[in-house]
This record gives sequence, structure tokens and C-alpha cells, in this order.
Amino acid sequence: MQSESHRCDVCVVGGGMAGLVSAVSAARHGARVVLMQDRPVLGGNASSECRVHVQGADRHNHIKNLRETGILEEIRLENLARNPNRNFSVWDTVLYEKAYFQDGLRLLLNCTCCEGRAAGGRLESVTGWQMTTETRHTVEAAVFVDCSGDGILGPLSGAECRIGREGRDEFGESLAPAVADRKTMGMSCLFQAYRHDSPQPFEPLPWAYTFDSCDAMPHGVRGHKYFGMGYWWVEQGGEQDSIHDAETVKHELLRIVFGVWDHIKNRCPEAKREAGNWALEWVQFLPAKRESRRYVGDHVMTQNDVEAEGRFDDLVAYGGWTMDDHHPAGFWCTRHRAPPTVHHKTPSPYGIPYGALCSKNVTNLMFAGRVASATHLAMSSMRVMGTGCSMGQAVGTAAALAARAGVAPREIGGRVRELQQMLLRDDAYLPWVGQAFGPVTTGASLAASSGDPSPLRDGTNRPVGADRHAWPCRPGDWVALEFGGPKQVDGVTAILDSGLDKDVIMSHHGYDRAQLTALPPELPKAFRFEAFEGGEWRPLTEEAANHRRRVCVPVGRAVEGVRFTLDATWGADETSLHAFYVD
Repeated sequence: MQSESHRCDVCVVGGGMAGLVSAVSAARHGARVVLMQDRPVLGGNASSECRVHVQGADRHNHIKNLRETGILEEIRLENLARNPNRNFSVWDTVLYEKAYFQDGLRLLLNCTCCEGRAAGGRLESVTGWQMTTETRHTVEAAVFVDCSGDGILGPLSGAECRIGREGRDEFGESLAPAVADRKTMGMSCLFQAYRHDSPQPFEPLPWAYTFDSCDAMPHGVRGHKYFGMGYWWVEQGGEQDSIHDAETVKHELLRIVFGVWDHIKNRCPEAKREAGNWALEWVQFLPAKRESRRYVGDHVMTQNDVEAEGRFDDLVAYGGWTMDDHHPAGFWCTRHRAPPTVHHKTPSPYGIPYGALCSKNVTNLMFAGRVASATHLAMSSMRVMGTGCSMGQAVGTAAALAARAGVAPREIGGRVRELQQMLLRDDAYLPWVGQAFGPVTTGASLAASSGDPSPLRDGTNRPVGADRHAWPCRPGDWVALEFGGPKQVDGVTAILDSGLDKDVIMSHHGYDRAQLTALPPELPKAFRFEAFEGGEWRPLTEEAANHRRRVCVPVGRAVEGVRFTLDATWGADETSLHAFYVD
């Protein structure tokens, strides 16, 4: 048996979407980062092992212009550029590259965190077993971030956690059960099927369930006519221990999955006719889990916080998915005469405070994703992966800031304005918080070839409601910041239009026929940046095949102005810039 030791600033445990974004964000802000992931791929429920689509505040694009930007948008645009067939192995590769080639980030895949050393209310190290190399990896860090989904650092550090549903009176939640219990939402197993040119028979598995009637399916679902990607309501585990009974639950889910497919292929007359040429291509053997442990932080998000829009002073992330509360009985909810889930109304967006992302009793422990500090009801909305990425970027940025300052993460809460501005500069979105630009940007003259460029400095770098907060432009148009004399400029940034009103989700569920399989047509494809010096405009950089929303160009000297010129889009006649500024 081999052993390796690592010393770093930030250790992130869990490489799902929240953990990946958290680790990348921390590394980009100068932290030495170790990301420990127990699977061979990144992405968690969104990976090829589970194939769940990343949902968020835009609710699968049903609420326009609210999808999460920042690192998640960067990943999605990269995927659109390289993965027109929506292949999950290509998606895995996009996620892998994002971590593996990030400067300052050490990636430990197939490494299961199984030990922790804590003292005096502080986590000192964690140890993981990497089965592919038979190596024990011990990581010491200034700050630990748990994005593991199951909150593994809770029992390893002594951090205060919760499991199950709170009673109605504890937080005054009108939708909570009268009495607290340990029941959770369950986990689901999907499948993927493809249509062939000839009939595809299916022989029932003797160990699977037999469903002779459609009435065996949970009430209130869309039915089983769409065969391409399985059904979220094949769900179990909420009435068991969603951690320790996970393997038993998986077997039960497989019995249901193959029973449902047998029903479709052999027992339901209508489905049998339509599915005759369909055959299984893939079955999910790693169930996608919704709920297990949740940490207790300085603030516990509740139903009431969500419904009140979460307008916290220390807002650092946001959500907007409904309080999507799945019945603990899952597939067998018909026995309780209940629907498989209830979508309780939720405003979109609502804010998530910094206090819900730091442990109450372990001073150097932070978290993001479904383990965040929330009641069961608030978590039923916050758990979706787009919201997890919003939290993850905030936590990674804050963890790097805390490690650099040599302080506990909780103390960064006193510098929340600084943290908010760091997130906004990285193209994260914070509802009701505007980006503040420096004196060189605000003092410059803003000129454009056409139209009014003033929205480029209004601090809101995306459409909100009916206001686009943008300068519209066509190929050939330019916009410039002119300083009236030489000013030291480190870099220039443009926030481009990436079609936030479009559906860019990575999914085979087929709910939205308008789902993009290429870059948004309004995204600028070709453009130039120039600096004004020596009485003329001189080139800084030129891009011919852009697939980024946030474009940053180094300058590193005194110049008298900077200019952006659009040369082409990916297909649209017109596009927009949402911000143009210098640092």
C-alpha cells in the first residue's frame, strides 16, 4: 500500500457540479486546491453515470434569462461548441478538462474520502483511498469544502448536521409535516433507449417486477410514452436510510426499471405498439440521489426565506427551482394515495446567504449543493445542480479569500461586499446586487458606432425582466472607452450575449424541442480588441471562433483608450454586449 501527503489551501471533497465549480473557482483565485472525487468522472448526477440534466432558477428555460452564468455557463458553452450530438462521454471530457488542466488544482479521481482528523473545532486533514492506484491520499488544508452530496465530512469532523424533515413548528414552515421524522426524498434510476430500423424484442428478467397495468405507475406523472431517457418517478429510498441502505435501494430500483421496460415492451398495448423498434442502450447503475445529510450553518434556509425571495445582506448565490418535494415512498406513493412529487410555489430568483454555506461549529468547513444549511423544504428547491453551481462558485471564491488572508471562512462574511464584487467580476449573477466599476472605467468617455452604450456601465450584466441591460450591435459596430490621457490598464473585459433566453441544457429527456445543439446564434464569434496609444488604435487581440460569454484580454500598460469591434456572430443578425470595462 502506498501513501501520499498533500498540503494545500483548499480541499474540496466531492466532484459533482458544485464541487467542480468550487474547486475551479478557488484555484483561479490563487489557492492551491485538491479536489477529491470518489468516481472516475466528474459531474455527479450530471455525469455519464447518472445523466440528470442541470436545472436551476430558469426551470428548464421556462423562466427566461435566469440561468446561472459564471463557470457553469463557461462549461455549457464549451459543451455546445464540442458536443452537437449531446454525447455524455464528450460532456464528461469537458468537465474533466476543466479540472485537470486548471492551474493550481490537483485532481484525485477514484478516491473515496474515508477518514478525517479534527481537533478544537477545526478539521485538520482528510484521507481518501484511491482504488485504482492502491494509494492512501492524506490532504491537509486551511479550508475544507464539502460538496460530496452525502456530507461525508460531517461525521468525520463532528460538524452539526440534520437528516430528514423538520416539524412544522421548529421554523414555522406551513408546508412541513406536523411532527419531524427522518424520511427523505429518494433516488432515481434512469435508462436510455434508442429507436432501431427493425423490431427489438425484450425478454422479461425473472427477478424484475411485473406490471401488467398502467395503474401500477405513480399517479400524476406524464405517463410512459416517451422512451428515450427513462423516468424520474422510478424513485426509492426516502423511507430507508438514503446513505447506509443505498445498495439495497439500488437493487429495488433496478427491479422497477426493468419491470417498467417490460411493461412498455410487452404488457401495455399502446406503448407496445409505439416502442416496438426501441431497445435499451443504457441503464443507470449509480442511482441519482436527492437528499441525505444537510449541514447546520450560521443560517438555516427555510421555506419562509425562500418564499420571501431571500433578500439577505450577505447574498452570494441564488436559486429559483420550485420546492419540489418528492414523496418518501417514491414509486410506491400510490399506496399512500399521493402524487410522487408536489411543486410548491417558489419565487425565481431568491437569494442564498453566505451564512448558509459555513459550518456552525467547525471553523474551517464550508459546503455547497444539497448539503447546504437548509431545512428539508428549502433544500427541496436548493438541491438542483444549477443552484449548486451558484453556491459552489461563491464557496470556492470565499475559501480562496479566507486561505489567502489566513482567517476562518466565517470571517469573510464581514467582507461580503468584496466577495460579491469578486463573484460579479467572474460573471456570476447576484440578484439585486450590481457590479461596481473602477474609476478608470467610470471616468472614461464611452463612445459607440451606433446606439446608446450607457447600459454597459449600469452594473447589471444580463437581461432582467424587460430590461436587456445591453448595447445592441451588428457586425462592424464598435464601442470604446476613451480616457483622455494615458491610464494604467491591467486588462479589459467584455460580457457578451450568450442567449440566456435559450435552452442550453445537456439532456436527452426531450422536454424541449428548442434545445440547442450548437452555440447560440447571437453569441459573438469574431471580434477585435484594440488599445489607443501613440495617436492610433493598435491591436490587442483578435478572436475568430469565440465560445465564451466573458472575455478578458490582458493589457498591462498605460493606454489612452480601449475598443471592441464586432466582426461576426454565430448566425444572428444582431447581438449585444452587456458590459465593457477595464481593471
